[in-house]
Amino acid sequence: MSVDPTFLPAPASAPLLAPRSDVVSLTAAIVDIKSVSHEEQALADAVERALRDCDHLEVMRDGNTIVARTELGRTQRVIVAGHLDTVPEAGNLPSHIVTVDGEERLYGLGACDMKGGIAVALHLAVTLPDPSRDITWVFYEAEEVEAVHNGLRRISETHPDWLLGDFAVVMEPSDAGIEAGCQGTMRAEIRTFGRRAHSARSWKGDNAIHKLVGPLQRLQSYAARRVVVDGLEYREGLSAVGVSGGVAGNVIPDEAVLTVNYRFAPTTSSAEAEAHLREVFDGYDVTIVDAVDGALPGLSEPAARAFVRAVEATPAPKYGWTDVALFAALGVPAVNYGPGNPILAHTRDEYTPTAQLRAVESGLRSWLTS
Repeated sequence: MSVDPTFLPAPASAPLLAPRSDVVSLTAAIVDIKSVSHEEQALADAVERALRDCDHLEVMRDGNTIVARTELGRTQRVIVAGHLDTVPEAGNLPSHIVTVDGEERLYGLGACDMKGGIAVALHLAVTLPDPSRDITWVFYEAEEVEAVHNGLRRISETHPDWLLGDFAVVMEPSDAGIEAGCQGTMRAEIRTFGRRAHSARSWKGDNAIHKLVGPLQRLQSYAARRVVVDGLEYREGLSAVGVSGGVAGNVIPDEAVLTVNYRFAPTTSSAEAEAHLREVFDGYDVTIVDAVDGALPGLSEPAARAFVRAVEATPAPKYGWTDVALFAALGVPAVNYGPGNPILAHTRDEYTPTAQLRAVESGLRSWLTS
């Protein structure tokens, strides 16, 4: 085992995991270690402790982000990454297993998003000492909050050499299928202006809220594009997600704000998306609040083709944004592949079918040893 001297090892008091155990029991143990965003230290310590027991791994740590990698001199290096944090608890701890309509399900906070994927990755990191490809395993913090806190983003800036590779798998829940690339996303505020007046003399004012009817009508008639990339159809969307305005119950408002969210195909840049929004809302005051590019699926890359063959899954487009976009920005093609239905993520009753935990473990093992 190689240890980076700039990082102290996990404390001996770190929770003890059994990473060589069945992925179902390992998932349950990981779910039961609370790791709400910004509170990942206990789980990070446990993961680091498990990885440092492996002679075949070089282990580094930055904050509560753990990176472990093999150095076997293989011709290809791949990255498998997953986030340690969850959304806040909703009365869904500890973990438990229930069979529903013949399907065994593991319930608990983060079981779907994405401690099932973390368990699979940790199990394979420990039990694959001689893979056919060199592997970099990344277990990172703060994915569920603002991007400025994201551990993967931080190490991409402070330790970019840790993320060098030919292909990456982000273990976001994908129903044990491949979801390739991701959409870009942009939020914008459309402001309308008027003149205040007493509502008893409304004709003396100019109602800014009423003026929102114009941009709302444009949204109502908007025809979203469908863009095909690498044989996958990405459906765009432009939607109103918030309306604010008003001063008091007897005042004609002089300002109103319509917030819109634009989900755009990975072939479109943020600059192009902004230009499109300004064209759609031409004549109105438009402020871009935030924006991030999507990621091309990269399925034509040899490493991606080998992955698709090994896991025997038909790729589908990823609707939404994930950290595959960060890898794409680094020039590393990436896909989403993990246990759990993404629709269940962040819900009170989130769960992962135990069969999917085993299927993803088997698929990744097949790819990493073929």
